[in-house]
Amino acid sequence: MPVISRKPTSPGSRGMVLLDFSDITKKQPEKSLTIRLKKAGGRNNTGRITVAHRGGGAKKIYRMINFKRQPEEVLTIEAIEYDPNRSANIALVTDSSGRKSYILASAKMKLGQKITSGEGIFKDGSQVKLMDLPTATLIHNIEVKPGVGGQLCRSAGAYASFLGLDGRYAIIKLPSGET
Repeated sequence: MPVISRKPTSPGSRGMVLLDFSDITKKQPEKSLTIRLKKAGGRNNTGRITVAHRGGGAKKIYRMINFKRQPEEVLTIEAIEYDPNRSANIALVTDSSGRKSYILASAKMKLGQKITSGEGIFKDGSQVKLMDLPTATLIHNIEVKPGVGGQLCRSAGAYASFLGLDGRYAIIKLPSGET
């Protein structure tokens, strides 16, 4: 998502940057992939107010993200959406049987693009095993243990660098500099 910088018209707006939502293609979320986050309103499990002055606000809708993709499936990107619950954009994808799901969108994803999971040609947004990647590849949404789902580098602009393999372990340089 590009960033727009504006000319400051007051001291408070100096250094201000705004997000450019030109790559967002859909305004409303897919209703079947959302749940409503329930509010507590400052009440505990018995319904009594334990924290004063809580309540009101806008309704929150959580978009369910698929962090565990099935192996050997081909997904088509239907839309790229804004998610207020995270800093990264999300992509609405459909598989060959027509099931829809949300995944984390990478910066270069386009509408209609086909992405794969499992073995195959490595393209931006595809899910592949680390042993199939060339060294010095930038990666995001990394699983720590196979089958658990993505846990590392899920934020917008966060990525790790794949440095190579050491036996059956991968060497990855994280954004913090830790290897």
